[in-house]
Amino acid sequence: MMNLVNILFHRLWEMATEFIKLLPQMAIALLVLVATWAIVRFSRRLAERMLSQTDTRGTLVNLGETLIGVAIWIVGILIAMSIVVPSVTPANILAVLGLGSVAVGFAFKDIFENFLAGILIMLRKPMRIGDMIECQDVAGRVENISLRDTHLRHLSNELVVVPNSFLFKNPVKILTDETQRRYSVTVGVGYDVDLDAAAAVIEKAVRSVEGIDADKRIDVFATEFGDSSMNFTVRWWAGSKPIEMHRTRDGVVRAVKRALDEAGMEIPFPYRTLTFKEALPLTRAKETGDHARPAGDEDDKRE
Repeated sequence: MMNLVNILFHRLWEMATEFIKLLPQMAIALLVLVATWAIVRFSRRLAERMLSQTDTRGTLVNLGETLIGVAIWIVGILIAMSIVVPSVTPANILAVLGLGSVAVGFAFKDIFENFLAGILIMLRKPMRIGDMIECQDVAGRVENISLRDTHLRHLSNELVVVPNSFLFKNPVKILTDETQRRYSVTVGVGYDVDLDAAAAVIEKAVRSVEGIDADKRIDVFATEFGDSSMNFTVRWWAGSKPIEMHRTRDGVVRAVKRALDEAGMEIPFPYRTLTFKEALPLTRAKETGDHARPAGDEDDKRE
């Protein structure tokens, strides 16, 4: 029993001695990591300042800063490890990483997928910070694009964190890619209304709305025979932001309603015509209440 205790004590003493011997190397490695942190901060700021003076998109600026930081951190950590454990070389580390890459790939498949998708989104997608986008049932304003996920802010102010792989695999509609886009509403008029006159009235009303681009074409197309009306599709150009869409649509609907009313052109309610295959017998309802004939009057007639 005493021999076992002596062996254990001797082993612990050797480990403590080795640890004390490594303290200078560990201190130097810590200084290297601190210096790496400072270099990363300086490099990111320098890259941001240089790239912001060009026409590079904000997402590419973020990508450049991130990649520069990751590269410097890798070099700094390798140097620190080689100082603490001189037998560890970059070649040995790469060999270990190569052996474990398959297992790591399966374990962190989603993380790597989102990481690569984030890089490709920043490089290929014309999606900028502040854009309004739609992707399947997700919509909102882009607040941040990182290497793993994208932050979208709903118009109702909720924040949605979307994995980059979801945006990369599915079609993304960028609503604010251009400063303007086209909107449309459907307007119905009665069947007895002259369509050419109605189209002229509607177009004039749309041109009077504030916020639309009157220099671009305004379309008023007769599109279908509705159940109770002849339907027009009215299209115009305005700003691409959601608030501009709502404002101009509200203005168009109000202006068209007012113009058709002033022109005496009906915007009909839904009509329903009932057809019976067989003739139905009609009976007069008996008079009741105050309109009922008094019994005395009938007796007077009999007399």
